[in-house]
Amino acid sequence: MSIENLHEILVCTDSGCGFRFPLSPTEKRMERCPRCGAPLQMAEVPYSSFTVPVKEKHTKHQDFVCVLDNIRSAYNVGSIFRTSDGCGISKLYLCGITPTPENSRVGKTSLGAENIVPWEHSWSVLDTVKELRDRGYLTIALEGGSSSINLFEALPIIKKQDLPLALIVGNEVSGIDPEVVENSSFCVYIPMEGIKESLNVATAFGIASYLIRYQGMNNE
Repeated sequence: MSIENLHEILVCTDSGCGFRFPLSPTEKRMERCPRCGAPLQMAEVPYSSFTVPVKEKHTKHQDFVCVLDNIRSAYNVGSIFRTSDGCGISKLYLCGITPTPENSRVGKTSLGAENIVPWEHSWSVLDTVKELRDRGYLTIALEGGSSSINLFEALPIIKKQDLPLALIVGNEVSGIDPEVVENSSFCVYIPMEGIKESLNVATAFGIASYLIRYQGMNNE
């Protein structure tokens, strides 16, 4: 691997500042410290990114898809694409106004995952959920409410069903369409201990998808 393909750590030459920051191969090299304006120099030899060893894929996983109900932010969609690649989501259904990878901002956070995870767009999230349910999917709405189940308590139920799964996540402000919740197999929520009632949708999706994939399923 050539020097041009490796990351660098740049450090400020002013000993009173000492600011350090990384420079990726795709970024234009800066000459001056963004903190104090002094010249920069390379702190150490270029290095490759730290990567987690790729684990052998689990061939016994249930099929697992996700439905996005009118997500507003392209950056949230991009983050969901990247998480989907990590936890083995087989397909994303981008519904309503949810931005698709044709929106360049999706790629800002997906970092190429939008080219790996299959997806399709549908204007009707309700029709999509009904179709998945009719095809035998256990449809799980990630939403609060009086009928919602704590996700951690729901994991054994999900595992026991042994069905293909569809996780539904909703709009950043209004959540999932109530009619979609009514037509889902059941509804789960992530417990919150702070003042806010919910997490960012991409964060909530990451928590739920990984718990369902790796704790709620038989990985043997």
